[in-house]
Amino acid sequence: MQTFKQKRMLLLALFPFVIVVLGFEILPLLAMMLDSFKADEGQGWSLMQYATALGNKYYLLALKNSILISFYSSLIGIVAALLAAYSITKLSPKVRNLVLMFSNMTSNFAGVPLAFAYIILLGNNGIFTILFQQLGWDVLTSFNLYSWTGLTLVYVYFQIPLAILLLYPTYFGIHEQWKEAASLLGASRLQFWRYIGMPVILPGVVGTFSILFANSMGAYATAYALVGSNYNLLAIRIGSLFAGDVFPRPELASALAMILGGTMIAAMWLNERMMRRVRRDLR
Repeated sequence: MQTFKQKRMLLLALFPFVIVVLGFEILPLLAMMLDSFKADEGQGWSLMQYATALGNKYYLLALKNSILISFYSSLIGIVAALLAAYSITKLSPKVRNLVLMFSNMTSNFAGVPLAFAYIILLGNNGIFTILFQQLGWDVLTSFNLYSWTGLTLVYVYFQIPLAILLLYPTYFGIHEQWKEAASLLGASRLQFWRYIGMPVILPGVVGTFSILFANSMGAYATAYALVGSNYNLLAIRIGSLFAGDVFPRPELASALAMILGGTMIAAMWLNERMMRRVRRDLR
């Protein structure tokens, strides 16, 4: 009887959380899904929005640009985080906690504040831009913050700290005894990491990459604050269709949002399939 009462109390405690998830995640998702199958201004059911989204070169280019910038920023972020996370494991516990705390703060520093910070530092009249010009250095002469390179750089900023937080625990799956055994058997450090270390952390690396990819695919505020509608990204196109530069088309925006969500799910599914094959080969 006591166990039943405890379970009932736990269910009651979860009730507010269920209401929040239902009201702010499930219901909006269902409403957006239904809107994507409606004609303009809700006049009947139709696949017209998906035909427009997948048949218009402008929206296909937006999808391509979003995939490319997400892929490259995630790849750069994962490579940098692999080295940084390994270095953090070699620090003392006190310094390690400080670095992880800093990574946690910087991973949440995104959106409009991040774009504004980059504009102040590296914009056309940014602090470093003017400073280097006065010093006669041409380091930033050809750099344009409001271009593909600048946008990728801003994306990488919030990708690296997040990847560090996700990759850091994976290194603790590698035991020191394995390194000692490999050394006694004559294996070099490169051989150890190639045949033992990398296969152990590879599932975490692939899983982290999929999270970074989804994180950058859905980024909107940072890109919009930095380049506005001048750069053709899918998240920006969705926002402009909801807000309406000329007139709103929420049905088409819903269809594009569903395509965006489907792309992220497909990327995560592909990563999962790859990891299953890797695990099977390792066995």
